[in-house]
Amino acid sequence: MSETNQTKSGFLALVSRLCLDEKLPIRFIYKTVPEHLNDTGWRMYSGYEDDEYLKNELANLLPVPVATLCEMDASLTELVEYNAGTVWERTPEHESWQRVYDFKIPTAQVEVKITNDVNKFNKEVL
Repeated sequence: MSETNQTKSGFLALVSRLCLDEKLPIRFIYKTVPEHLNDTGWRMYSGYEDDEYLKNELANLLPVPVATLCEMDASLTELVEYNAGTVWERTPEHESWQRVYDFKIPTAQVEVKITNDVNKFNKEVL
C-alpha cells in the first residue's frame, strides 16, 4: 500500500510561531488525522518548543497554507505527500530529513461518559 495516497483533504498546516515570528527553520513535522476540511493534518515545529509552549496551541500555532510553506522550504514538498501517521525530523547538523518511527503523535483528548441508566443520562444531558 502506498504511503502517499490517503488523507488528501485541506490545504492548511499548523505551524509553530517560532518558525514564523522568529524565523527558525522547520525541523520537526508530523501528520495527524485532519481535524476539519481545510486541515491537512500537518503540524510543523522548530524543535525548540517546550511542553508549556505546546499546551497553548491557540496562541502558538498558526494555520498556514502548505503551498506557502513549500515555497519557503522546498524540502517539505515531497514530505507533505505522506499519509497521516508519518513523522519527520532534521537536525541542525544535517539538512536532510529523516523518518521518525518512535514518536507518539498527540491526539485530541475527548471525554466521553457512557451509561445505560436512562435517568442518569437525562440528568447529565438536560
